[in-house]
Amino acid sequence: MAAFLYKTGQFSFRRRWFVTALWAGLLVAAGVLASRADAAPPNDFSLPGTEAQRAYDLLDERFPEVNADGAAARVVFKADDGKVTAPAARRAVEDAVRALGEGPQVDRVTNPFETGSVSKDGTIAYAQVSYSVPVTELSDTSREALMDTVAETNSSGLTVEAGGNAVSDAVGGHSSEAIGIAVAAVVLVITFGALIAAGLPLLTALLGVGVGTCAIKALAAPLGLGGTTSVLATMLGLAVGIDYALFVVSRYRDELARGRSSEDAAARAVGTAGSAVVFAGLTVVIALAGLSVVGIPVLTQMGLAAAGTVALAVLIAVTLIPALLGIAGKRIRPARARLRKRPAPDVPDGVPSGTSARPTLGVRWARFTTRRPLAVLLVGAAALIATAVPVASLELGLPGDESKPASTTQRRAYDLLADGFGPGFNGPLTAVVRAGDGGDARSAARATATRIKNTDGVATVTPPRFNDGKDTAVLTVVPATAPGSKETTDLVHALRAPEIEGDDAQVLVAGTTAMSIDVSQKLADALLPYIALVVGLAFLLLIAVFRSVLVPLKAALGFLLSIAAGLGAVVAVFQWGWLGSLFGVSEPGPVMSIMPIFMVGVVFGLAMDYEVFLVTRMREAYVADRQPVRAVIGGFEHSARVVTAAAVIMISVFAGFMGSSEQMVKTIGFGLAIAVLFDAFVVRMTLVPAVLALLGHRAWRLPRWLDRWVPHVDVEGESLQARETARTDATRQNTDTTPQNTDTLAADPYEVR
Repeated sequence: MAAFLYKTGQFSFRRRWFVTALWAGLLVAAGVLASRADAAPPNDFSLPGTEAQRAYDLLDERFPEVNADGAAARVVFKADDGKVTAPAARRAVEDAVRALGEGPQVDRVTNPFETGSVSKDGTIAYAQVSYSVPVTELSDTSREALMDTVAETNSSGLTVEAGGNAVSDAVGGHSSEAIGIAVAAVVLVITFGALIAAGLPLLTALLGVGVGTCAIKALAAPLGLGGTTSVLATMLGLAVGIDYALFVVSRYRDELARGRSSEDAAARAVGTAGSAVVFAGLTVVIALAGLSVVGIPVLTQMGLAAAGTVALAVLIAVTLIPALLGIAGKRIRPARARLRKRPAPDVPDGVPSGTSARPTLGVRWARFTTRRPLAVLLVGAAALIATAVPVASLELGLPGDESKPASTTQRRAYDLLADGFGPGFNGPLTAVVRAGDGGDARSAARATATRIKNTDGVATVTPPRFNDGKDTAVLTVVPATAPGSKETTDLVHALRAPEIEGDDAQVLVAGTTAMSIDVSQKLADALLPYIALVVGLAFLLLIAVFRSVLVPLKAALGFLLSIAAGLGAVVAVFQWGWLGSLFGVSEPGPVMSIMPIFMVGVVFGLAMDYEVFLVTRMREAYVADRQPVRAVIGGFEHSARVVTAAAVIMISVFAGFMGSSEQMVKTIGFGLAIAVLFDAFVVRMTLVPAVLALLGHRAWRLPRWLDRWVPHVDVEGESLQARETARTDATRQNTDTTPQNTDTLAADPYEVR
């Protein structure tokens, strides 16, 4: 591997303009194709195999006019004094209903005075707005028309709020990415101390993301990729693109500092750091592509698209980076040795007289952890385990209007409906009743409605509504408890029990709450197989990288600790509300269903990045002098600063999402940032050196029976070092002249003629 990548880096350096033009042409071509491509189709949010999805499919078939997937909004009217049924208030409400019905993409609007959607005390009423398109296709014009009507209807005697998925803000711009790029630029300048060296990782990362997102857009229509497919690809492509380029450029400067020529330094940087990039990238690709096992189409699309963007980042790191290093030439200087003037009796080799090498912070930390490895291991592991304790209370769900800040109209509408119609009104359930073969749907629906009404936890049940064929009925069930409560979850399970169906009908329960339960269950069922898949494949890959069993095992166990601690912190902050005001959590509640598996996929890939980059330098040092503790310290000396910079960049990118007003985005940002923090600084930078110091030589051994089966991938560049040593020895043999031969030539010069 190292020899092949050495030649790749050498070719790219020598043919720098050709390689650069090739990548620039690829970006232009992808941009042209994207600009001419058809619009991306709406995201496929279906959940194959779940009861809620079967219910929605049946509704689409038997009740096409319902448009179960269409966007919807509830406009809530509250009389400040008196009742909404008063003449003046009633006229204002009916005027608002007419205005809402004239909005673009609106299918129908209900009049609260005709449908009985008025609270018992007469102070609150609501109108249901149904759109003819899914929420992903709802235009900004439609949203603006809705909110303009709400604003115009507000008066001194009437308060109007709006909730529902049609009111949710569209996905924001690229402010989070901009924050991440700005932080990355600052960290890179501090790390390299030069603008050009710092600019290369940013430039190549942006190019990779540009090619990747344009390719996704160009392929969206033919492959059916949804509009949000590129979200994860952009976030991860930017992060790993910076990281991979950072490692190659840093190694290049180290090789220059050893006195190598620019071409040889670039080739060796690709052969060594580039090998680590390839295998680190493979672990990320495995983790992202593994999201396919969950069985949720939109998650599969996002994972595969992000995996493709990561693969692009790897290719750029081993081809475009050496080409740009060749173009930059001497403008990228060697890494500077950190020295300080002080008398020193023992001066290491290579250090000018009168000075002594000042150990970096990473070296000092490595020495500390290797001097007290057992204590460091116990304290670090205990801290992570303690942080992971809240995971035992993890509750999953889908965020709704109840999780939004109290300042939003969605949250105020939610509270008004709960006050006027009961806490369960915001999470109605839809029961679809289908009669058996030859059965009577009318009698089956009435019997089912009676059984549902007598079920504990049900507030009201609407009369059944039948389709044109009179073989299927729909019932709306309003729970007596709030949507996210355990009691409502128990009610859904009770309504799905065989006792509700009876012998004459099939009953399917859908609705937002039921869908949330199904999503959570599907993701929970897929979590352990997913972890086993990605960790198992990465474990086999790392055996080949490190030629060890204990090092990959330690890497996998460390990841499990960091992901558990990260999830524990998410539960404590977003579910329990600890330090909620500090992180902007307005209403604690269940953790977003997708969060655990999403964290596992993203954080596992990044964790293996840091593991590969840090430990390959340790193994390189161990191969050189066979001293386990010195190898750990040597690995930290060369890579701790760069890994720290990469982790800080990643944490900053993710933390930027915490500024969002959306609870879901805030949760993702916090969860990923805290998990990377734990993994990079507690696991990789603390527990790893402690464990390797305790294991000693055993850490780097591979059983003989396994050694025959594991391929030699040479990530550390042993073949390059052996080739260089052989060349040096051959040169010395050709130039050395023995004293005896010299005397002979001097004594008999004519013999030479």
